[in-house]
Amino acid sequence: MTKYEYTAKTKRLEELLLKLTDQGKLSKKLRSELDLISDEIADYEEAVFPFKPDNLKEMIELRMYQRKLKQKDVAKLIGTTPSRISEILNGKRRLTLDIAKGLHKFLNIDAELILNDSN
Repeated sequence: MTKYEYTAKTKRLEELLLKLTDQGKLSKKLRSELDLISDEIADYEEAVFPFKPDNLKEMIELRMYQRKLKQKDVAKLIGTTPSRISEILNGKRRLTLDIAKGLHKFLNIDAELILNDSN
């Protein structure tokens, strides 16, 4: 993927996330597109910006920064509440299996980092 394609896909991701935030859900076709674009962006970012955070909190924050996501966007994407994301990032709550799966699938966070998280 070129930098131009990356920029275009990032813009499309933002459009889909805005639609998801506004409508509360996406059609199956748009959800599939969101999943695909998310994976493509993650692959590009890992290849071009190789950075390995020390812990899960840093990785979540990195992905949020890279994709210009807010806690409410992440929450909507993985099917939880913004307050739950805040509690996880502040070390006040541990991950549930569903949230761990969502972080892996939608933010492309390495499963090993999730499993080794010491919150």
